[in-house]
Amino acid sequence: MTSDADIRDILTSVKTIALVGWSPKPDRPSHRVADYLKRKGYRVIPVNPGQAGQEALGETVVATLAEAGPVDMVDIFRRSEEAGAVADEAVRLGAKVVWMQLGVVDEAAASRARGAGLQVVMNRCPAIEIPRLGL
Repeated sequence: MTSDADIRDILTSVKTIALVGWSPKPDRPSHRVADYLKRKGYRVIPVNPGQAGQEALGETVVATLAEAGPVDMVDIFRRSEEAGAVADEAVRLGAKVVWMQLGVVDEAAASRARGAGLQVVMNRCPAIEIPRLGL
């Protein structure tokens, strides 16, 4: 379980977030959260292979996490069974944080990421945590 202090530290230290599973549809949670994070001052790089090359959030949508360039945090909007591969790639690419969205849980991937020195948050949403913690 990630403490409030850890979440506060993550959300006040990261600057660049790759949002894996971003959707161009405004009614989708991944779209709304990305927009919220952008408005809160984070650089948000949308990752969605089907939308690669489009402009969104002041960035070019990329097809893969590797194309996002160096990022502090990887925010995963994928099914739990797909989160492990994304978390492993985040480790390989040198991210500091793996954040799995509400409903996304992969204990084995979390353990691997923590073992590599990353901070991990599961089954939480930064767009909920930011106002809850008064950030």
